Amino acid sequence: MSGDRALVALRKWAVVLDSAFRVPGTRVRFGLDPIVGLIPGAGDLASGFFSVMIVVHAVRLHVPKVVIARMLLNSGLDLLTGVVPLLGDLFDVAFKANLRNLALLERHAQPGIPPTRSDYIFVAGCIFILAALVAVPLAVTWWLLSQVNWF
Repeated sequence: MSGDRALVALRKWAVVLDSAFRVPGTRVRFGLDPIVGLIPGAGDLASGFFSVMIVVHAVRLHVPKVVIARMLLNSGLDLLTGVVPLLGDLFDVAFKANLRNLALLERHAQPGIPPTRSDYIFVAGCIFILAALVAVPLAVTWWLLSQVNWF
């Protein structure tokens, strides 16, 4: 898919996930992200998958590494707050991580400059760190609950 067509597709998905609907009588907009986020576990993972797609496209367009790190932090914050029932979904309505990341992508994209191997290594490292930030608290919680014989 060409860069322009991919950006158009990513923009459509970001709008669907973050601002497709408006609460009548207010300026509050939300998308499918907080709705799908109500499904424990799977909802936030599905949303996280789309966030990663935006980041991968940013790497392909040679967005500066510091911007990619910011995009990953936006996605990570969205994913981490999403594990808190209802509060995470309210955060999704206010924060709109996908639209934030898309704005960063559009602002910093430099078409025609291919990403280097170090760009991919950097992104893989950031994704690994974000995965660890999710996995470690879950593993500690599981271990603590098993110590008090809940499992």
